[in-house]
Amino acid sequence: MTPVDAEVADATVRDRAARWLYGAGARLPSFAQLAAPSTICERHLAALRGIDPDAPHPANLFRVHWHNDRSRHALANVPAHIVLPSELTGIRSPVVVALGCLFPMIGAHKVLAAYGCLIPYLVTGRFDPVHHKAVWPSTGNYCRGGIAISRILGCRGLAVLPTGMSEERFEWLRSWASRPEDIVRTPGSESNVKEIYDRCAELALDPHNVILNQFAEFGNYLAHYACTGPALARIFEALRGGRPGLRLAAFVAASGSAGTLAAGDYLKERHGARIVAVEADECPTLLRNGFGEHNIQGIGDKHVPYIHNVMNTDIVVGVSDRSTGALDLLFNSHTGSAYLSERRGLDPQTIAELPYLGLSGIANLVAAIKTAKRLELGEDDLLVTVATDSAVLYASERQKYLDTRHPDGFDTVNAGEVFAQHLLAAVDNNVLELTHGERSRIFNLGYYTWVEQQGVRLDDFEKRRSEVFWTALRRSASEWDRLIAEFNARAGFGEKG
Repeated sequence: MTPVDAEVADATVRDRAARWLYGAGARLPSFAQLAAPSTICERHLAALRGIDPDAPHPANLFRVHWHNDRSRHALANVPAHIVLPSELTGIRSPVVVALGCLFPMIGAHKVLAAYGCLIPYLVTGRFDPVHHKAVWPSTGNYCRGGIAISRILGCRGLAVLPTGMSEERFEWLRSWASRPEDIVRTPGSESNVKEIYDRCAELALDPHNVILNQFAEFGNYLAHYACTGPALARIFEALRGGRPGLRLAAFVAASGSAGTLAAGDYLKERHGARIVAVEADECPTLLRNGFGEHNIQGIGDKHVPYIHNVMNTDIVVGVSDRSTGALDLLFNSHTGSAYLSERRGLDPQTIAELPYLGLSGIANLVAAIKTAKRLELGEDDLLVTVATDSAVLYASERQKYLDTRHPDGFDTVNAGEVFAQHLLAAVDNNVLELTHGERSRIFNLGYYTWVEQQGVRLDDFEKRRSEVFWTALRRSASEWDRLIAEFNARAGFGEKG
């Protein structure tokens, strides 16, 4: 696991990696540049204009941020987002969704997590692209981000993911992975994270494999705190400029690897937002120490991620995969769009933007609605969340849902039932406001994964209980940027960038 201290472990390996990346033409952006891409020098920005955002080109590293505009070719001053109206949500509070599908290469913000996990290894000499293979354990998007980063850097990457994930994920991996054997399938689907860990333990026996476990790498936390947090704050501050009385009531995000939840720490510090962690009703791990299976692809379960700052989390909300599957069909079918327009009065632009939400984004939306109802929030209380990816990745899952739940077709009556049941009638069940005791229970639950199964030292595990640990981690962003600048200079890219 990535150490908190930003120290060079092997200068020889670090310098060899720097020379390798120079040969690949891969200059590394700093976290500060990805947080505020307008600070990237004009030369790099100009070079991007002629490059396909989905191409395996090293310049696309400078697009690994939230400020891509909707064309994905230029910068947006305020990160792209959707403000969902009460006609859709059934609540008075505005729900704002930041769009992860505008990130380069994979159409999901998990490429930022992959970059954040690899950088601490690369710039400290712990990863040698000449000899090492990067192993990316995931339920789909993170391993795609890792494969994209690996290919840009000219090194081997291994994607480890459950065999039951959406076919669109595997189609992408087959087109990007260096070799077929670099796609490693594990048993099960979204609910089978331990099986991923077990396979990674086998792969770790080969010293050429470096496991970059997003659930445990503090670089994942730091990337989202330093980059996603400021991006979401920028959205809120821009909206508040038009509505001075607007308050940031809550940040809502699926637990997943817990990287994205780090943005909540930033938003709580800056704007006092509550932090809401989302999980599947079918697998209520944080809610009730529970287990089970679900199909909200991308949110993980059955354990507490090592990088989750549990003691700073305020609320846990459960969402059923019945809701996400049904709403995915409603948002991405002609019948659903017609119903939303003709019967619910939604404007055409909002309807056209709903496919920007993938399954986990829909889960976040439902959780935001349930949070607003539990806290009795009003029209000046804004909830902000993210859509990690878009509906593009779930066409095959949508067809499965349609074949299973609506074999005779999806009609207007069905659309009305979905809207009524999963949006208007969403209630604040499976919502837990965390006391200190509840936070401690969830934190303690992580012991069984990280100390007993994964071999983390007990004192290292316990350090994370204190906010002092997380405060020190956040302050290290500038140290990592210093190491990135030094790495680029040793590569021969020079100081300006």
